[in-house]
Amino acid sequence: MTVEIFADPDELARAAAIHIGAWLRADGNHTLGLAGGSTPQLTYEYLQSEDVPWDRTHTWLTDERHVPLDHPDSNGGMVLEFLISHIPVRFHPVQHHEDPEVSAAEYEKTLSGMWDEVGSRGRTGMMLLGLGDDGHTASLFPGTAALDESERNYVANWVEQHSTWRLTATPALLASGDQLLFLVTGEAKAAVVAEILESDSQHPAGQVTRSAADVIWMLDQAAASRLSQP
Repeated sequence: MTVEIFADPDELARAAAIHIGAWLRADGNHTLGLAGGSTPQLTYEYLQSEDVPWDRTHTWLTDERHVPLDHPDSNGGMVLEFLISHIPVRFHPVQHHEDPEVSAAEYEKTLSGMWDEVGSRGRTGMMLLGLGDDGHTASLFPGTAALDESERNYVANWVEQHSTWRLTATPALLASGDQLLFLVTGEAKAAVVAEILESDSQHPAGQVTRSAADVIWMLDQAAASRLSQP
């Protein structure tokens, strides 16, 4: 695991875009899992101008809300607005169905077909992730059933604390990523960041971090402010 600290969200977003661009230029797999949230949004704005073989790159969503793509809360809608509509990239959105289980199962097949198309040979590329102040990442919330899923790659996850369905990559899929890139900003995340990075935390993001082979945490100074050794 690597931890990188930046002065502010803008500096972090610029650095993340450069890092993602370099990865996609060098990596023959050319798949990128995209996250929702304000920090990835700024990263996507900078990523538009990176020199990337977009026409050979496939993008997908590490999680999505159970809403149509044109809904204001849709992660896919945000990604379309701030990245996909500006570059010639292949984007695989989650198709909305009334039954969230149908949406998740269909997307799982979509992702399998995507990796077959790029000839990934079992590799699943780079995945971007955020962090909630409760320690969740993607839509793996504390105490939810998806955390115990070991066979599926993408599932519908009922989140009781928000009384809603989420659609999410499972711990097994995230653990298979060639590189996980956490993008975290703001003092509100500082306490949980310290718990995850400096203890044997049971937060979902901590579990994902420990299970993956290559993880980079990019933090701004506010998010890193509770670390004992910044």
